[in-house]
Amino acid sequence: MTAELRRLEHQLRTTFTAGAWHGPAVLEVLDGVTPEQAAARPIRGAHTIRELVFHLAGTYRLVLRRLRGDPTQLSPEEDWPAESVGSAEDWRDAVATLQQLNAEVRRALATFPAERLDELLIAESPYTAYTHFVGLTQHDVYHAGQIALLKRALADRDSAG
Repeated sequence: MTAELRRLEHQLRTTFTAGAWHGPAVLEVLDGVTPEQAAARPIRGAHTIRELVFHLAGTYRLVLRRLRGDPTQLSPEEDWPAESVGSAEDWRDAVATLQQLNAEVRRALATFPAERLDELLIAESPYTAYTHFVGLTQHDVYHAGQIALLKRALADRDSAG
């Protein structure tokens, strides 16, 4: 693996798991979130934590498709699945699936030809492979921030209770 691929893998790992310089990574902000909190909507009109987790998973699936040369866009249901509360096991499975998808992208990156980083993954997308990998890190950070705000809103609501 080249130095550039190692740096990309490091960013994919730290923005998702821990150790990112910006603040808490996705898994860090999800730590301790209950199924009830994940399904709660403390900010009217905002997505729930659960919806954000499914959306993050959809984006990982999209990049994995594109790495396989599949130009199929996410359907609305894949991108923002219909909300459901689900059980504690469903919530654990959703987070575990997200972890697996992040790991799968990192494994794909480990074998990705570095000379193709500046090439399009699919002709139907204007984005290079590099942009897809970096885009996942940016997407993770953006939604980790939203999850952190939702957790704060939940804590404020519960303390005012």
